[in-house]
Amino acid sequence: MSDHADANWGARQAKTGLWIALAILIVDQVHKWWMIEVYEIAEKGRVVVAPFLNLVYVINRGISYGLFTQGDQTGQYMLSGFALIVSGALVAWLWRGRHSAIAVAAIGLIIGGAIANAIDRLHLGGVADFFDFHINGFHWYVFNIADVAIVAGVVGLMYDSFVPSRVRAANRP
Repeated sequence: MSDHADANWGARQAKTGLWIALAILIVDQVHKWWMIEVYEIAEKGRVVVAPFLNLVYVINRGISYGLFTQGDQTGQYMLSGFALIVSGALVAWLWRGRHSAIAVAAIGLIIGGAIANAIDRLHLGGVADFFDFHINGFHWYVFNIADVAIVAGVVGLMYDSFVPSRVRAANRP
């Protein structure tokens, strides 16, 4: 394939990935707005949805599992900046390479989730989380739609890296 064709392919893939990122960003932010402003989850406290699922309102001022908690807005700016840098690197990677459809979708999911959580940090002082899955008294960490997108994206990239045809293509001389 010519350099021009490769550039067009990369641009098409990047646009697809960015549309996925935008969709995740919008769905996540609309859901958070609805939960906070319309449903008023903060006033309701813990809402039992099913024997294994509660809705709660938690502001996570750290990263996964509350690690690296940042108590002030400067820390939230730093975490948001990091998310934006990683998202920018992922956009560049998406634009430059030839990726499978799974990888394109996975990268888009990660970008959208990272930016959505960065917006929370800037707007709310931390990430708004709502879903509390539990079983027999054990509660998994509370999470949101952006977190699900990020995890799904990482799993998709891991899967894509182990698909035999992709591994062979990457190892060609």
